[in-house]
Parts: sequence; structure tokens; C-alpha cells
Amino acid sequence: MAAIIEETSTITAKGQTTIPKAVRQALGVDYGGKIAYRIEEGRVTVHNPEAEHHDPALAAFLGLIEKDITAGRNVRDLPAGVVAAMRRAMKEPEVDLDEKLEGDVAL
Repeated sequence: MAAIIEETSTITAKGQTTIPKAVRQALGVDYGGKIAYRIEEGRVTVHNPEAEHHDPALAAFLGLIEKDITAGRNVRDLPAGVVAAMRRAMKEPEVDLDEKLEGDVAL
């Protein structure tokens, strides 16, 4: 289960506040960075609008691979089923380069 961080900040008369350091770090933003507020069903969430979509499962998997590489393990030694699944997921659609294009094309 992910750690829960709760921080409090005060709103000034001008409607300004300081984003606590722990929140800035969790969002990966610093001086000059941007944050976005989302209001949904009475709840407000804050996120980094410039961050790519974050998939926790993918991030964890990539973290494991990174640790293996750093430790000098060979990523090619993955189980055959995992390699096959990765290849299926990465397979690009077949494209017929000789097929006639339809519609306007800008080069």
C-alpha cells in the first residue's frame, strides 16, 4: 500500500499558499513548475500536468528491470513466457508501404 502524505498550508489574503516540500517532491515539481487542481465529486486532487501518464504497475516493473541492469544481471534471462508476452505487446501493426493513401497528406 502506498504511503499517505498529508500536509497543511495556509491561504493568504490574496488566495496564495506555499506548496509543502513533501507535496512538491511527490509531484516532481520545483520552482517555476506547474501544478493542476482537479475537482471531482467534491474532492480536490493536485497533480503535475507535465508528467507523463503514470502507470504504477509499469513503473514498478521498469524499476525491477533497472535494478537488474544496475546489478549486472542480464535482462535477456527473463522467463520465456515473459519475453513472449513483451514481444506480443510491442508488436507493431503491419503496414503496407505500397498501399495507396486516401485523403489529404501533408509532408
